[in-house]
Amino acid sequence: MKLYVCAALAAMMPLTAFAHDGMAVEDAYVRSTNPKTAGAFMVLDNHRKVACTLVGASSDAAERVELHTHQEADGIMKMMKDEDGFPIDPEARHALDRGGDHIMMMGLTQPLADGDVVKLVLDFGDCGTLDVEAPVDNQRTPAEASMDMGEMDHSSH
Repeated sequence: MKLYVCAALAAMMPLTAFAHDGMAVEDAYVRSTNPKTAGAFMVLDNHRKVACTLVGASSDAAERVELHTHQEADGIMKMMKDEDGFPIDPEARHALDRGGDHIMMMGLTQPLADGDVVKLVLDFGDCGTLDVEAPVDNQRTPAEASMDMGEMDHSSH
């Protein structure tokens, strides 16, 4: 009997997610391979009927929190600050992945270890803000990572 109840609850969970009428976050995590920087990754889910743009983020865990992206320049992928934000179409999703768009935290207030939880506030401009708690998972291997955050030079940002 318990198995049927669990299965029924699991089947209903996606329906409750779609009942939400704002911005939502799925699968959030933070990765930090050195004591000074970290990246936050997640899927942004826009349940609204209008486009929303992630225009910024903040966290007490770091002195600076910026939106970053990767672009090809002269055949080399380079990470850079994104000044325009990350648009999410109505009823669409946008992944913040390693090697792609992500949230960069610089000047960490303390080193982050596996299991720590980082609190972030995501700013979606006219679509409001969203509080997120992201666990630190330094062992996580992404399905599609083209670059390692720990090997990048963030001193020029």
